[in-house]
Amino acid sequence: MTVYGLIDCNSFYCSCQRAFEPRLKRQPVVVLSNNDGCAIARTKEAKALGIKMGEPWHLVRKQRKLAGVQWYSSNYPLYADMSRRVYQVLLDHAPRVEPYSIDEMFLDLSGLPGDLSQRCDNMRAAVEQVTKIPTCVGWGPTKTIAKLANYIAKDRPEMEGLCDLTDEQVRNRFYRNLPVSEVWGIGRRLAARLDDTGIRTIAQFVNAPPAHIRKIAAIIGVRLQAELRGESCLQLSEVAAQRQGLACTRSFGRPITTYSDMSEAVTGFAVRAAEKLRAENLDAAHISVFIQTNRHKRDDEWYTNQASLTCAPTSNTLALTATSKRLLRTIWKDGFRYAKAGVMLNDLAPAGTQHTLFDIPSEQDTALMGAMDAVNQRFGRGALRLLSAGVERSWRPRQNMLSPRFTTEWREMMEVKSI
Repeated sequence: MTVYGLIDCNSFYCSCQRAFEPRLKRQPVVVLSNNDGCAIARTKEAKALGIKMGEPWHLVRKQRKLAGVQWYSSNYPLYADMSRRVYQVLLDHAPRVEPYSIDEMFLDLSGLPGDLSQRCDNMRAAVEQVTKIPTCVGWGPTKTIAKLANYIAKDRPEMEGLCDLTDEQVRNRFYRNLPVSEVWGIGRRLAARLDDTGIRTIAQFVNAPPAHIRKIAAIIGVRLQAELRGESCLQLSEVAAQRQGLACTRSFGRPITTYSDMSEAVTGFAVRAAEKLRAENLDAAHISVFIQTNRHKRDDEWYTNQASLTCAPTSNTLALTATSKRLLRTIWKDGFRYAKAGVMLNDLAPAGTQHTLFDIPSEQDTALMGAMDAVNQRFGRGALRLLSAGVERSWRPRQNMLSPRFTTEWREMMEVKSI
């Protein structure tokens, strides 16, 4: 029988911080979004204090009841590396692992010997031993059911982080009491449409005529219904699908008012986007640049604009930064206080693909970019960078509560001292 599992890291960003600071084990911890804006991850202790997802930090930081909360700026290099470590541990326990997000991974548990509950419990223990990240695991005959089982495992402490929905009778008991909005793939709008027709629980959704579901939710709804009935429609991916586009955008730590500062920022975004392209062995044939002011600042005049250009497919940093600055020049206006900008790349294709008779890849450019990437991989991102991307970069996003990058930066690794 086919069995899929889903393992989910609990309060992942916060757990990454706790992994290297044992003093935080029972303290409320909150990780903030870019620019130290709002809460994007909370431990159960922080949730108990009433801190809501998306709550602005500047509005809650001075509340007396939150005096003991440990606040952290987002530390994405650390989180990405910890996710990689979790993935590597899972490969020792399951024949196939499909990353779904930075903190969730699907597992192929089909045909594995022994008791599946014990195996999943051992998997959780191995992940926690190696990475110090607590997890929950749910499993069932389809990916949709596995996702639902994981939700149940996390939502109900009495299940001790494990939920088995392989048995149809067990599933039906849960289906009768769970709202249809908890199904993976049913968003707020679709849940509202289903509610209008009297479908409020998962059981009602599963038992409804497929033609009725198709009328409300098209083929996606029919597929979800089949999955919830135990018919697998979504397979585990052996290889991650090629991305269709990528973007590098940031909100600034202070408003940008000069073209030179904005040029630095956009150059830096293009450099990072080019690095991402090369890391995935892709070229881009379409580039866009946008800039905008803060629409929430009533004293600042609102302005936003974007420019795009189709170009020869490339991942060359010099070519992409030159094009980005050309586009920026066409949309820049003096007299505004800019709060955000970004570079977006589209029309992605495997690197080296010749699209026209005149697209001749330059071996010199390829060697130069390879050398640049090698230096930055060895000595850390930004060790070798374009001067036009800035040195001081006083406009960088605020990260006033940033922890060390314990696993990705030599100078910030933990030190062990013997006495």
